[in-house]
Amino acid sequence: MLNYYKQNQLFINGILVTLLVVVTYAILGPIAVFALLLLPFAAFTAVKVSVAFIILFILFSYFRLHEAFPFLMPFKIPKLLALASLLGIVWHLFISQKLKPHWHTNHLIFFVWFIWLTVCVFSASNRGLAMEYWSGVLTKVLIMVFAISWWMSTLKHFNVVRIGIMISGAAIALVALSNKMNGIGLVEGTRVTISRELRSQLGDPNDLSLVMMFPVSFLAAEVFDSSAHKFRRIIAFICLVIAISGVIATQSRGGLLGIAAVLSFFIYQKVKNPVVVGCIGAVGMLAMVAFAGIADRQSGGSHEGGVDESAMGRIYAWQAAINMAIHNPLTGVGVNNFVVNYYFYSPHWDGKNHAVHSTWFQVLGETGIVGICIFVLVIACIYRTLNRVFLMNKQINDKQIDVNAKALKGGLIGFMVSGTFLTQAFTWPIYIILALTIALEKLVIDKQRESSHE
Repeated sequence: MLNYYKQNQLFINGILVTLLVVVTYAILGPIAVFALLLLPFAAFTAVKVSVAFIILFILFSYFRLHEAFPFLMPFKIPKLLALASLLGIVWHLFISQKLKPHWHTNHLIFFVWFIWLTVCVFSASNRGLAMEYWSGVLTKVLIMVFAISWWMSTLKHFNVVRIGIMISGAAIALVALSNKMNGIGLVEGTRVTISRELRSQLGDPNDLSLVMMFPVSFLAAEVFDSSAHKFRRIIAFICLVIAISGVIATQSRGGLLGIAAVLSFFIYQKVKNPVVVGCIGAVGMLAMVAFAGIADRQSGGSHEGGVDESAMGRIYAWQAAINMAIHNPLTGVGVNNFVVNYYFYSPHWDGKNHAVHSTWFQVLGETGIVGICIFVLVIACIYRTLNRVFLMNKQINDKQIDVNAKALKGGLIGFMVSGTFLTQAFTWPIYIILALTIALEKLVIDKQRESSHE
C-alpha cells in the first residue's frame, strides 16, 4: 500500500513538473525553461555554500565589481547573489537550524540606529528618494549585518573575508590606475574614476577613494603580521602599494588622510612612540599629497589663493548640514535628502546642489541631533568591543585573531579620520566592520570556553 502511494505521488509530481515546464516554455521561451531546470541545482548550491554567497554578495555590493568590469553586468550578479544569500539564510535559520542566532549589545545599538533611519525616511522632505535608498541599500545592510555576525564562526571564514576584501581592493585599484594612464573618465582633467559613463558609484573620485581605502587596513594587517608566511607578506605589500596608488590617483584628501591614519596605527604597534609615529605620518602624508598632485587640481589646487574653492564648498555644505539640524533637530531632512535640500539651507548658492562630503555632517543633516548621537554610539561600541577582543585574546594568544582584530581596528580608525571629507555613513565599510567585530568577539569567547574546559 505504501509503495503504491509513493508511485502515485511520484507520478503526480512528474505531471506537475511537466506542465510547469510546458507553460514556462510557452510563455517565456526555451531560456526560461533552462533556467527553471537549473533552479533546483542552484538552490542546493545556495544552501550548501551559503557563507560563500554572502561573502561574494558583500564584495560585489561594496566594490561594485560588476561595474568596474562591465562585461559582468548582463549577468545581474549582485541580484543573484542576494537571492542565493537569502535562500541560504532562511534555510539554515528555520529548516536545518545550522545558523545559530546570538544577541550582542552591538546588535541592539545597530537595530536602534536602523529604526531611527527608518523614522527619518518617513519624515524626509523627499520621501521617494529616502524610500528608494532605504529599500535598495539600508534593508540589505540590516540583513547582512546579522547574517555576517552569525555566519562568521571560524577563523577560516574570517580569512576568506580578508582575502576577498584584499583581492577586490587591489583589482579596483588596478582598473583605476589603468584609467589614469589611459586618460579614461578623468574628472577635472586629473582625478581618476571608474565607469563614470555608466553612472557608477565608482564614477565619483571621492567615492572611489573610499572603496580602495577600505582594504588598506586589511592589507596593512597582513604586511605587519610577523607570524605570516614571508611570501604572503610580500604579495600583501605589493597589493598595499597598488591600493594606495589607486587612492592617490583620485587626489582625494579624505582618502589620503585615511591611509595616513591606518598606516600610523600599524606603525604604532611596532614603534610605540607617538612622537616618532606622528612624524612618520606627517612625512608620509606630505609625500602622498605630492605624489597625488593635489596642487594641480582644478578645484583645491595651489593656484587658488587663500581658502581654495574645494575647501569653501565643503564649508558651505557643512553649514548647510548644521542649518538642517537646527531647523529639524529630531530627524533632519531625511536619509539621502541632503543634496535636494542644499539650496534651502546653504548660505551660498552657486547654481547647483552639492554633496556634503563629510560622514559626520551627513548624519547630522539627514538624521538630526538624535541621529548623530546614535551613530557616534555605534562607533564607540565597535571600538570598545575590539578593545575587549584584544584583552581576551591575551589569554589564548591566537595570532590569527590578533591579525583580524588589528585589521578591523585599523579600518575603524581609517573610517573615522577619512569621514571628515568622505560621505560614508550609510555605505558598507562601517557595517562590515560592525558585523565582523561582533562575530570575532563571539569567536574569542567560544575559544576561551574551549580552553577552560581542557
